Amino acid sequence: MAETLKVRAPELTGRRWLGTAGKDLKLTDLRGKIVLLDFWSFCCINCLHVLDELRPLEEKYSDVLVIIGVHSPKFEFERTEEALDKAVERYHVDHIVLDDPDLVTWQAYTARAWPTLAVVDPEGYLVASMSGEGHSAGLTGLIDQLVAEHESAGTLHRGDGPYVPPPAPEGELFFPGKITRLANAGHRGNLLVSDSGHHSLVEYDPAGTTVLARIGSGQRGKADGGPAEACFSEPGGTTELPAELADRVGYHVVVADTVNHELRGVNLDTGAVTTVAGTGEQYMVGAGDNVPARPGDTGRYAGPATGVKLSSPWDVLFVPATGRVLVAMAGNHTIWEFDPATGLIRQFSGTMNEGLKDAGAEEAWFAQTSGLSLSAAGDVLVADSETSALRRLDPATGAVTTLVGTGLFDFGFQDGPAAEARLQHPLGAAELPDGSIAIADTYNGAIRRFDPVSGRLSTLARDLAEPSDILVLDDAEPARLLVAESAAHRLTAVSIPADALEVNEGAQQTSRPATVLGTGELDLQVSFSVPAGQKLDDRWGDPTYLQVSSTPPELITAGAGGAEGLSRSITLADGFAEGVLHVTARAAACDGEPGGEIPLHAACHLYQQDWGIPVAFSADGPHELELGLRGA
Repeated sequence: MAETLKVRAPELTGRRWLGTAGKDLKLTDLRGKIVLLDFWSFCCINCLHVLDELRPLEEKYSDVLVIIGVHSPKFEFERTEEALDKAVERYHVDHIVLDDPDLVTWQAYTARAWPTLAVVDPEGYLVASMSGEGHSAGLTGLIDQLVAEHESAGTLHRGDGPYVPPPAPEGELFFPGKITRLANAGHRGNLLVSDSGHHSLVEYDPAGTTVLARIGSGQRGKADGGPAEACFSEPGGTTELPAELADRVGYHVVVADTVNHELRGVNLDTGAVTTVAGTGEQYMVGAGDNVPARPGDTGRYAGPATGVKLSSPWDVLFVPATGRVLVAMAGNHTIWEFDPATGLIRQFSGTMNEGLKDAGAEEAWFAQTSGLSLSAAGDVLVADSETSALRRLDPATGAVTTLVGTGLFDFGFQDGPAAEARLQHPLGAAELPDGSIAIADTYNGAIRRFDPVSGRLSTLARDLAEPSDILVLDDAEPARLLVAESAAHRLTAVSIPADALEVNEGAQQTSRPATVLGTGELDLQVSFSVPAGQKLDDRWGDPTYLQVSSTPPELITAGAGGAEGLSRSITLADGFAEGVLHVTARAAACDGEPGGEIPLHAACHLYQQDWGIPVAFSADGPHELELGLRGA
């Protein structure tokens, strides 16, 4: 049998290193260690999922494994040094990070999607690369194999790696996320703030200056109990239930416990925390473990809330007209609906495809839904962060329309008519007393205002540090805004100016190299490598799935949509100079040997990757496009 050709891993090149106490590293400095490169972008929810998947590996293999996060930005804001420094703090990235703002190392490793993982062996050879999330099992098997092989050969060096941890954070708040004004007796007027970086909730007096209570131990974890024992993991939005409903269910507030993939209930009088939705495991799209429970909900979960896997719930909102809580499920780009009275939950709006598409509940597309608020008319305002969009949701039907925003790769700091205006990764919105809408335009560091009457966007305030939520203080005269200025670790009062600013710093697009293709027929092929010790789960038919769409939609004249299999013939229209292909690939595998039966009670895994591929067209361009979905 011919020996497999070994490929040297490309050198690591970037602007600077974080977590090394100022020392620059080369791959030769890491000889003897297994190196895992994580190509990530801090705006990307899938990348944040991978950060959490890597934590157990960091602990288990601390003496042989060096993890390096290669930060490869999507948004312009992510290119700034201060923003990356804050993101490493915010998400508790406890490993080395290479700042790669110009995507030099990204391109050297031929990464095409966020996240991408690459494994380098102790001798400096590239041994694996994989896209997407859900690779913990495959990585564990591969690392065990490399440890055994290189320990036997004498090329593995055990001991501490080069990571130097930063000092522990100090201060009352650490990356606060969302703010809620309480109305229940005994707490009326007080502010409830999700102190995401401290994994807890803080109740303040109405002025937001005095801490009245802290709920949560302050340690990352998952535990129900009293205020000092309960644990959260980067909690996000909170919403208060009406007094009568709270008395019935035994808790006053629903919390989006984001990294635990759960909803938690909090009794404000006792501080007791209970789990009201979620199992603590992440809902992997297409895994089949969240089965539909009602006719007409094909592919959509509807059933007991504590029996369903959720995916990074980022915000929650009680809707009086329905008596239910809407959930911005950022991790799978949807809106869910939770009924506290019955303990049931269902997927409400969105298909789990990532993008911007206005339609009814079963056809709409969202992209990392991150903020929910109620308008006076009863509509729900949605901050759809990855499309840099403000959207409006009908809480009765789930239909969605876009107010500002054009797509996954379009952003900027541009005021004016909605069709031309641009936001940059907004996380919150709130209606103002005059009916206009204030937007926490997070990556622009600004509070923007959209006027539904004129259809124009303007700017109320700027030079804020990653504003992530807005509370309208309409009991003040004149009305003011209270902003969770997340990266400054504080709550900030902002006046509403009589005359808004007009900012015109331009529209931008994600600057990734375009893939050159020919027009006409395109043969799309996604390869999938099953991890060692696993086999494709073909017990119920083809375990693979491919979803294809484009921006603009007219770019694909045939072959769009979803179907089983990992290959597709697509027809691309003439007359386009460029566009974006959106591809989602999934494959299901279970523990077991190839060719054999899947053992009873075998662990099963779903591998998925979403690609947004900028493309440009040339008369002599290729008519094939190959992508890789790898389990190891």
